[in-house]
Amino acid sequence: MRFRFRRSALAVLAAAASTLLLCTNAPAAPLFRPVAAAAPMHPGFLWGVASSGFQSEGHAPDSNWTRYIPNHPDYDPLQDSVGFLDRYADDIDLAAGLGVRVFRIGIEWARLQPAPGVWDDNAFRFYDAVLDHIARAGMRPMITLDHWVYPGWAADRGGWRNPGMVEDWLANMRTVVDRYASRDPLWVAVNEPAAYISHEVRRGKAEAGEMTERIAQAHNAIYDHIHQVQPGAQVTSNVGYVAGAEDEINGGFLTRVANRLDYVGIDYYFAYDPAQTAIGAVTRALGTVAGAVGSAAPTVPGPSIWDLPIRTEGIYYALQHYSRVFPGKPLYVVENGMPTDNGRPRADGYSRADHLRDTVYWIQRAAADGMNVMGYNYWSLTDNYEWGSYAPRFGLYTVDVRTDPGLARRPTDAVGAYAQLVAEGGVPADYRPTRGAAPCVLIDPPASCLSPVGIP
Repeated sequence: MRFRFRRSALAVLAAAASTLLLCTNAPAAPLFRPVAAAAPMHPGFLWGVASSGFQSEGHAPDSNWTRYIPNHPDYDPLQDSVGFLDRYADDIDLAAGLGVRVFRIGIEWARLQPAPGVWDDNAFRFYDAVLDHIARAGMRPMITLDHWVYPGWAADRGGWRNPGMVEDWLANMRTVVDRYASRDPLWVAVNEPAAYISHEVRRGKAEAGEMTERIAQAHNAIYDHIHQVQPGAQVTSNVGYVAGAEDEINGGFLTRVANRLDYVGIDYYFAYDPAQTAIGAVTRALGTVAGAVGSAAPTVPGPSIWDLPIRTEGIYYALQHYSRVFPGKPLYVVENGMPTDNGRPRADGYSRADHLRDTVYWIQRAAADGMNVMGYNYWSLTDNYEWGSYAPRFGLYTVDVRTDPGLARRPTDAVGAYAQLVAEGGVPADYRPTRGAAPCVLIDPPASCLSPVGIP
């Protein structure tokens, strides 16, 4: 299945064109379908917030990413990011104040293992303290093992080009699992593998098919180890959903790990964008994934991340897609949020609170239609370093790293909205989204055209 990451740009363009043609020529479907009310989520539903280690901690040790940043004069310097390393207790308390039940963190390999076979006790004590505070605040941890960052010494060995990378990776991750399995975390082995591969390929640090195979091996091996140490564990590697091209982008990896997923982790942000070339839509959605699609694929210019199309009903189709690929398997929205440009109002007029409520409405609709949705994490609790820039703001609490040396956490309008959603189990049954359903070709074709779902 290696071809999935080596198809040419022309092939992807042709596939997307066929999708649009299919939607155009499909028999007319009813505009609305019979729907259940947006009933509250079940009492066991896991409301949560998400963060990542490198993007938020600060005091970053030597890693592939601390080396990438100085080589890009267009990137913001990392500095100490939003200072989670020093402010973790306050941030965890902010999350607890929302009433959420899950706090997602990343545990940084580069921080724990400064040299091959050497682990830093102080780094482990930091993560011990973080997990202790999460537990005291009444939340369950979700632990991400690999959020695109590995130690500088692993980079010196060739990173994911190195045949020994999987064993190096597993040596650290097994150590982490052995230490923290007793905390009963939810596990994420690898964050958004396709985007991870894209970042490495574009920097010449990996070959797409080879890295796909090795990350799948790493996922499968750590899955088995987690289940040996923590019977009944729940493990995934979350995928960054790409509307209109999901099987092309994420299908190859998921095929390799399908038998070792306890739940399907889905990150959902943007809708399909037929106004641009098909390869451009796919490319922008993954942060210029051209390298992962094929080494000859062009880099396609596109709008800034905060200008990408948002259609909150698209999360329904993302959940529907994976409820069909993995019938009955629990689905968890591991990441969802909305970017702004340095906190400025969006051109489409969406406020963070309205976007959150509209998104939750569609998740409730998915659950009411029988999809096994177990949880939802907001990305992110605070703004952070978005892989080269502090301009994209995703946080419930905004942090102005560029101009505020105190790194104050300032609440957005979504803080109160999320607290209310958590307390009430979602939006009320009579809630209607602030945006009407978009034409089907703007959401997630062909599914959004062949089986449209509307607002009653």
